[in-house]
Amino acid sequence: MTYQRILHQNLYNYVIMIATTPKPPYYAVIFSSIRKGPDNGYSEMADKMVELAKQQDGFLGVESARNELGITVSYWRDLDSIKKWKDNSEHSIAREKGRNEWYKTYKTRIAKVERDYEL
Repeated sequence: MTYQRILHQNLYNYVIMIATTPKPPYYAVIFSSIRKGPDNGYSEMADKMVELAKQQDGFLGVESARNELGITVSYWRDLDSIKKWKDNSEHSIAREKGRNEWYKTYKTRIAKVERDYEL
């Protein structure tokens, strides 16, 4: 189960959180992107994908920030969980829309988290 601490709400009333993750090791999928332009359904799909990811076995949490550059980091128990998420049919549709409609460019990185610490 994923638990997140609410740090504060920004002036647009979005909740800003840092994901609470288990003791390492676990994995991070880092998705960096630059959008093309108008929202065109992007925000709704992004919210839907977060809710869908939360239902996937092995999902641990997510953090996201966007200005001109968007960075979303999702945390997963293992590589098999990441593969199953990538193969999820609804996620595949969202990725295709992203390539065709929303992103000017993007890059996905997968990293093993071996240590974490916090304040």
